[in-house]
Amino acid sequence: MEIIHKTGEEGGSFFAKEDGKDMGYLSYEWASPTVFAIMHTVVEEAFRGKGVAMALLSAAVSFARENGYKIRPVCPYAENVFHRGDEYNDIKV
Repeated sequence: MEIIHKTGEEGGSFFAKEDGKDMGYLSYEWASPTVFAIMHTVVEEAFRGKGVAMALLSAAVSFARENGYKIRPVCPYAENVFHRGDEYNDIKV
C-alpha cells in the first residue's frame, strides 16, 4: 500500500493506493497554523477491514508529529481511535 499526501492552503488529504487502485482517503482542514482537523476517513468497500483507515490515520499522525502540529479528530473514525488510549495525547486537541 502506498500513501500519498497532498496539501494546500485550506487543508489536504492522504490517499491510499495499491496496484493503481484507489483504496481510500483521509481529508483534513487547517483550523489554525498549527492545528488540523481530520474531517473524513473513507475506505472503498472492497478494501474495508484491511487496515487502510489505520494506515491513513497513522500517516496523518506522523505528519503532525514530524511538523509539531496538533490534530482535532472530527470524523467518527479518527475520534474513536483517538479516544481508545493515551498514545495520541501529545497531538490531540
